[in-house]
Amino acid sequence: MERETEQPTFEGALKRLEDIVMHLERNELDLEQSLQRFEEGVRLVRFCTGRLDEAERRIEILLADREGRLQAEPFPEEPLERENDGGASPGTP
Repeated sequence: MERETEQPTFEGALKRLEDIVMHLERNELDLEQSLQRFEEGVRLVRFCTGRLDEAERRIEILLADREGRLQAEPFPEEPLERENDGGASPGTP
């Protein structure tokens, strides 16, 4: 099967990781299956972290100044509240 040699996309890996977490949280699996899914999840987290690191390096390259010198700027961090629309207090955008 080609699946073993294919490199997953970031989005595909993240979706699979979400599925694994859902199954582990529901306690639907026996111990051995849980351990296998956990190991798969660790591999997926490492893959996703690597892809995010690569993306950050590529963005830093794009931030070079007119003389070609890298002007690395930190990414502004946004509050996680925007992800949970229900968690925002009234009057908050």
